[in-house]
Amino acid sequence: MAVYLDFEEPIKVLEDQLVENTKLHEEKGVDTSKIVTEIEKKLKETRKEIYSGLTAWQRVQVSRHPERPYTLSYIEAITDGEFIELHGDRTVKDDKAMVGGFGSIDGQSVMFIGQQKGVNTKMRQYRNFGMPNPEGYRKALRLMKLAEKFNKPVVCFVDTPGAFPGLEAEERGQGEAIARNLIEMAQLSVPIIVIIIGEGASGGALGIGVGDKVLMLENTRYSVISPESCSSIIWKNWEHKEEAAEALKLTSDDMLKNKLIDGVIKEPIGGAHVNPEEMFATVKKEILKHLPKLSELDKDKLVTKRINKFCAMGVINE
Repeated sequence: MAVYLDFEEPIKVLEDQLVENTKLHEEKGVDTSKIVTEIEKKLKETRKEIYSGLTAWQRVQVSRHPERPYTLSYIEAITDGEFIELHGDRTVKDDKAMVGGFGSIDGQSVMFIGQQKGVNTKMRQYRNFGMPNPEGYRKALRLMKLAEKFNKPVVCFVDTPGAFPGLEAEERGQGEAIARNLIEMAQLSVPIIVIIIGEGASGGALGIGVGDKVLMLENTRYSVISPESCSSIIWKNWEHKEEAAEALKLTSDDMLKNKLIDGVIKEPIGGAHVNPEEMFATVKKEILKHLPKLSELDKDKLVTKRINKFCAMGVINE
């Protein structure tokens, strides 16, 4: 059963009408072709109208949509054949919230890494709701170093509500693991492409977010804190989450305007979940557009350029 967000009610009404008229034609033999055509036209127009004027909070809602494709779906769709998933950080255990391994895209071997959310209740628990522990970030770093050893580029898919905030995660060095990834990714001698496909939250996202090209899907968010948490800190409740979302400047347009990312990838009208196949093809095209150019760069120049890009971010007042 399809899931609709609160602002998608007009879309739901039209899709229900479309299903009813289609069923009437199939089961009763009534000619509803003209009505169906009109509804389909109206549905397309309504979806375009709604999604062309989304607020920051509505984009946050879309980024969390339970039907959005997750990391493994992207990897499966854009790789040529078998994806060889690699497990474990060689220290503690295998973190199911962080996945990674080698795959081939148009004949070129690539190390894919990303956070993975679950598609149902059982899988969400299994994947810890896409919130990695320190061993997840250490696994990601191990795989990046493996890619560097064999001179293979790295593609990271970011989709997490944040690093796991549990006591055991802090005991095992959550902060150190993320900080280590930041400095190691900055110096990695192979190309890194980072794509935010859903939620990009705080250090949980940054732990695999340092890249030569950092791209955001159109309806995703990238911020240091969620609108709800920001609201609860400033206003002591969640009632101002929409106001907080606007103030945080967390949308792809805001991030590009502030020069914190390198580009925005357009989504199908209605979001990535409406037409995953189109979204997969677009993401694959973007990866193939950037990889050859990055691969041509001298390794020292690649690293220097990456470090300079991140050092230039932000504003300093003296």
